[in-house]
Amino acid sequence: MKLKKMIKEFKPFNEQEKKDQEILLKYINTFDDVLTRANEFAHFTSSAIVLNKDRTKALMIYHNIYDSWGWPGGHADGEEDLLTVATREVQEETGVKTLKALSEEIFLLDTLPVIGHFKRGKYVPAHIHLSIAYLIEADEFEELRIKEDENSGVKWISLEEIVETSTEPYMKVVYQKAIEKLKAGFVK
Repeated sequence: MKLKKMIKEFKPFNEQEKKDQEILLKYINTFDDVLTRANEFAHFTSSAIVLNKDRTKALMIYHNIYDSWGWPGGHADGEEDLLTVATREVQEETGVKTLKALSEEIFLLDTLPVIGHFKRGKYVPAHIHLSIAYLIEADEFEELRIKEDENSGVKWISLEEIVETSTEPYMKVVYQKAIEKLKAGFVK
């Protein structure tokens, strides 16, 4: 499994990523359905930190379920190539067509708690997203579009404002880590 190899080769940025790396590998080794939502305990998702060319802003969406500004992304739904998943989700959720992966390597690795919620009229119980995130570049002047069944806003937000713009306490920590990793020179 290519994904398992990528996770094994991932170089953790901090203690949280090291521990989450162990958990993601444990799930892959324990369950054969972690790439699908059939695994109701935990399953893989893929997201993107979409940067403008100047690396001063990130493209964010206003998630209807989480009632907060956040990164675009979605479920693997059986797809092992999570960079492809992240790219597709960015296009679907923002309307941006031209994207460039800044690296094929995993940028962030997290276990993200999801509270129970209703989606399309059905209850989805609390679970964990085994989250893989990539760095992608887009033109900040390309036309943006809302995907009404998932978000109610799409906009570029300066990197300095991302943490305060999010209202999800755990995601604030993830976004702060992303900014610190960018400042540490992960991307040129």
